[in-house]
Amino acid sequence: MQYQDPTQPMDTDKILSQTSQLATLESADNTNKTLTALAASLQGSQQLSTVSAIGKIADLGDDTVTTKADGNAVSFPIYFPSDVSSGTATITDTNGNKISTIAIGANAAGTYSFSWDGKDSTGKVADAGAYHVAVAYTDPSGNAKATKVGVYPIDSVKFDGTNTLLGIGPNYVPLSSVQTIY
Repeated sequence: MQYQDPTQPMDTDKILSQTSQLATLESADNTNKTLTALAASLQGSQQLSTVSAIGKIADLGDDTVTTKADGNAVSFPIYFPSDVSSGTATITDTNGNKISTIAIGANAAGTYSFSWDGKDSTGKVADAGAYHVAVAYTDPSGNAKATKVGVYPIDSVKFDGTNTLLGIGPNYVPLSSVQTIY
């Protein structure tokens, strides 16, 4: 109004229209600021709720280990939810053919590292590629149990910028890599 020419006053309808437009723009700006604050709050809430996953079991949905055709051993962790009296880790190819086995001795419940020499049951170096690892074992009471690579307890949660990482087995993996938490 202060910049209006007194000899040519603005039409009242135009003033009301412009005032309404300014109010709408201010309202939209306030809505954007509120939504930005809400998004930041929800992200913080999601991160904190992820902490409740500590102590639960995460399944990565991938029970494979990868070998190279160089004859080097492949190490992998296996989580045993109960004590083990004996067992066998069976390594199969992608077609389900048994390639090798590894004897599992008595262990307390927990995560243990195992090593496969990359050779089949005849001693020949297996082809480079992905191999499935499943474990059948008995607990001290004689009950049959099973586990596999890729199933581990969640030990910790780490926030790296916008990424949430779970301490699973020997590594931190992105939350998006986990298929199931139970």
